Amino acid sequence: MAYIRLIFSKIIKNIDITFFISLLYLLFIGFVAIYSASSNLDNPTKHITTQFIALSIGAAGMLFLAGFNYQYYKHFGKIIYILSCLLLISVLLFGTQHKGTKGWFDLPYFSFQPVEVTKIMLIIVLAAFIDKHWNEISKLSIFVKTLCITLGHFILIMLQPDFSSTLSYFPVTLVLLYVAGARLTHIFAVVLYGSLAVLIPLLVTFFKLQPKLLESSKVLTFFVTAPSNWHNAAIILGSIILIIFLIKWFLSKLRISISWAYPIIFLAIVLAGSFSSIVVNKSLKEYQRKRLIVFLKPEIDSRGAGYNIIQSKITIGSGKFSGKKFFKGTQTQLGFLPEQRTDFVFSVIGEEGGYFLAQLTILFYFLFIWRALVVAKQARDRFGSLVAMGIATMFAFYAIINLGMVMGLMPVTGLPLLLLSYGGSSMLSSMFAIGILISIHIRRFY
Repeated sequence: MAYIRLIFSKIIKNIDITFFISLLYLLFIGFVAIYSASSNLDNPTKHITTQFIALSIGAAGMLFLAGFNYQYYKHFGKIIYILSCLLLISVLLFGTQHKGTKGWFDLPYFSFQPVEVTKIMLIIVLAAFIDKHWNEISKLSIFVKTLCITLGHFILIMLQPDFSSTLSYFPVTLVLLYVAGARLTHIFAVVLYGSLAVLIPLLVTFFKLQPKLLESSKVLTFFVTAPSNWHNAAIILGSIILIIFLIKWFLSKLRISISWAYPIIFLAIVLAGSFSSIVVNKSLKEYQRKRLIVFLKPEIDSRGAGYNIIQSKITIGSGKFSGKKFFKGTQTQLGFLPEQRTDFVFSVIGEEGGYFLAQLTILFYFLFIWRALVVAKQARDRFGSLVAMGIATMFAFYAIINLGMVMGLMPVTGLPLLLLSYGGSSMLSSMFAIGILISIHIRRFY
């Protein structure tokens, strides 16, 4: 009890008022929106009760982690990484499949998704590794080793397969590498590789949804069929190789000297990204590919993959400035809005709380992330700063993607709005992450 009182006194003494108020507001508005979105069900209290239990356990974990000295984590980076990998392996062996993804443990009273916790563990591991190799981060070997740490998790999660859960991994990794001083050319290479691996299958899906375009253009048909036609793929890759070498030859004629290493590395990235796109294409389910594409033009599949975006935009727009009041939103209460307790919980806030409450929610989320970045800036050591930066990046990435998704500005990816969306595992991991942030904050002076 004395230890708990000591931790409480440290938290209260060093509390960041803006951070704390923002957190309370986000939790409160999330609970109200979830309860309102569940009010048309036979058992409307089921989801809010589950969320409250998750929050209670998460709050206890937050207090424990706030009291635990975060500096000990960096001495056990390898052990934490091994444990995180074992968690992901165990769910592959003993987990339960939901919606085609084997990523859950079905326990007696609740289900648990290990990936929600392992993403926090990975941030700690990456921070420990980068802190250890801070003066060598510009070296390609250290850069690659850092990516391999992330890649280990990425492969295990894709085996489930759960593509949406991997989306935050590389942004967090690249931000930490950038902050540490990694070369921009190395970061650009990773971004180019990832873009090719993801965009190729998505563009193919986009054009397949519009057969009239394919019928009117043989050239477009040639490119769209390339991923499944090795003859076409070979011609395209051969053309790319020829163009690269022609550019190198042309620049040499202009007496602009460029090492052969650059075009060769660029070519290797293009080839690797192209082949990886085949793996991504097979890992993505058909509905996922369509959802990632139709945000550009949801009308091309208005009753299928585009339905969610269309309904979400209608829901938010119908709230106007003042909203329809909670428990009275027609889109929400009549069930037109899909996944309204999870992915599209912000749409519920937009309809029933209106433009004012929606903007207020975005403001408090901005304040929450801003204060997390302040924790990173004020941390007493480099390791703490990197951990806080990783956590802040994770929250920011989820918020940007989810808010963009519900407004039709980004693809539907299945990423929740952390602290607001329904989900026990997500709530637990978010509260654990906040506990680590508090631990870093209250130890900034000693």
